[in-house]
Amino acid sequence: MENPGSLPFLLVTANVGSVFEDPSRLLNIWIQEFLSNVASRRPAFIALHLQEVGGKTYEKSMEYVQEFIKKLCESAELADYNRIRVYLDEDYNSAEHFTALGNLYFAIRTIDSLQMWNFLTHEWETVEGKNIHTGNIESVASKEKAKFPQQFFPECKWSRKGFLRTRWSLNGSVFDLVNIHLFHDASNLAACEEYPSVYCKSRRRALVHTLERFHQDSVNQAVPYFVFGDFNFRCDTEGVVKKLTEDLTMHRIPHPKSDNSKVQYRDSDGANVLTLGKKEFNHHDQSTFKESWLRQFDRELDSLRSILHEYPITFPPSYPYEEDPGQPGSYMSTRCPAWCDRILISPAARKLIDDERENGKTSGMTTAAATSSAKGTYGIMGEVVCMGDHKPVFLNVRIKTTQGTHREISADELRARLQEYDDLNARISDEPSRCATGGSGLILKTHYVQITPRQSQDSSGSGSVSDEICCGRSQTTIRTAAAAVDDEDSTGVDDGGVEVDDVDTVFYQQNQTAAAVGGAACSSMIFRETTV
Repeated sequence: MENPGSLPFLLVTANVGSVFEDPSRLLNIWIQEFLSNVASRRPAFIALHLQEVGGKTYEKSMEYVQEFIKKLCESAELADYNRIRVYLDEDYNSAEHFTALGNLYFAIRTIDSLQMWNFLTHEWETVEGKNIHTGNIESVASKEKAKFPQQFFPECKWSRKGFLRTRWSLNGSVFDLVNIHLFHDASNLAACEEYPSVYCKSRRRALVHTLERFHQDSVNQAVPYFVFGDFNFRCDTEGVVKKLTEDLTMHRIPHPKSDNSKVQYRDSDGANVLTLGKKEFNHHDQSTFKESWLRQFDRELDSLRSILHEYPITFPPSYPYEEDPGQPGSYMSTRCPAWCDRILISPAARKLIDDERENGKTSGMTTAAATSSAKGTYGIMGEVVCMGDHKPVFLNVRIKTTQGTHREISADELRARLQEYDDLNARISDEPSRCATGGSGLILKTHYVQITPRQSQDSSGSGSVSDEICCGRSQTTIRTAAAAVDDEDSTGVDDGGVEVDDVDTVFYQQNQTAAAVGGAACSSMIFRETTV
C-alpha cells in the first residue's frame, strides 16, 4: 500500500547536445529508453532537466526539438500525466541570454494540489493543463533564468552556461528545482597541471555564486532546493594520470602549434599505454575507468559537501560515451571519464525525503548502473543503449507531502559551512576574478538584477499563456539601458544619451518605470560585474 504521506519523484538530468547532432540515429533511442524508465518506476512527478538542447547549431535542429517534445508529451507512458510544464530557452540569436537549457515537468493526475511560484508577482499559481514555453522565454514569470558572466569562464570566448529555476508547491510541500550547466575542461593538458585546475576553480566560483544568490534572495526567500544538471565535474586529472602511468616513461610529441602537442606514456617494451593531448585522453584499456579505483579522484564536490548532499555513487562515469549505437558502453578517447552529471540536494531539501523504503523494500535494480538505498535510487539510464556522449543520471526518491516550507540555511550559515574546508577553499579561491583590463587588480563584485522589458506593441496586453503552447519566437528582443553599459567600467550611456554612473540604478529604474506603466514581466536574471 502506497504511503499517503509521500509521493514518488523521478529527477533526471541529461546533456542531449550529441543526440540532436545525430537525431536520425539517436533521438528515438533516447526517447524510448527514457519512457521505459518512467514506465518501470511510475513516479507521481517527473522533473527532466536538459542541457545543450538542439546541439551546437540550434537553428538546424529546431524541428527535431519540436519532435522530441511532441513525442514525449503524446506518449502512452505519460498519458496519466495531465499537468505538463515545459521551458525551452531557444533564443539562440541572443548572445546575452541564450543558455540552451530545457526544463520539463510532468505531474500525474492523482496529485491533489500543484502550484508554481510567480517570480514577478511573488504569488502561487495553480498548475492546470499543458503549457509549453519555447523561443524567447525571458518574460515567462514562472521561471528564473540566468546566464553566467564571461568572467567565470575566462578560457571560453563564448559560453551558453547558466541556470534555470522553477518553484513548486506539491500537496503542501515547497521546493525549488534548478537546472544548471557549468563550464567544461577546455584542455586535458591544462587540467592535469595541478589540482584544483583552473577549470575546477571557475566551476566552483559559478556554483557557489548561484547558491549564494538563492540564500540571499530576500524577495522570494530561500526554500529547499534540488539542483541537478551538467556540472561538468571532472576527476583530478593530475592524480589520475599519475595513477595510470606508474612505472611508465613519458615521451613528449612536439608540434609547431603548442596546443596540438601530445604526451605519450610507454611501458618497458616501448608500447604506448596512454596518450594525452588537448582533446585526447587515450588509454589502451578504456574499461579500466569503470573500476572502483577512479572514485577516489572524484574530488570536485568535496569542498561543498557541507552545503550539498548527494547519494552515494556506484555507477560508472556518465561521460564521455561513444555516440555510436553499436558501442553503447564504450568511452571515447577524448577526455578522462568523469561523473559530470549530478543530482544534488540542499540541507533543507534532505528533510523532505521520506526515509522509509517504498513498500518496505528497495528498488529491484541491482546492476552497477544505480545505487539503491532506503532513501532512493541513484543511477544512470541507458547502460546498454546509446544515449549520446552523456548518460542521463536519475534519482528516484519519495518526497514527503504537507511539509509546508522548510527553512533553508541562511546565507551566513552557507558561508560558514564553506569555511570548514579551509585548505581546499583557499586553494580554489586564490585566483579571484579581476576586471577585464587586468591592470588595476580591482576585484569584481557580481550583482543579480532583473530586467523588465517594455510591452510589445503588437501584444494583446493580456499576458496570458495558452493551454497548449506559448511560443516566444515572435517576441521582440528588448535592449534596456543597462544592456548598453560597458562591462569594462562602471559608467555608460543609456538609450537617451544620459550618462549612467551606477549599473544597479539603471536596472532598478528600468524595472520601476516598466512596473508603473504595466509593462510585460520578466523573470530572467543577468549577472552584472562591477568593480569595488
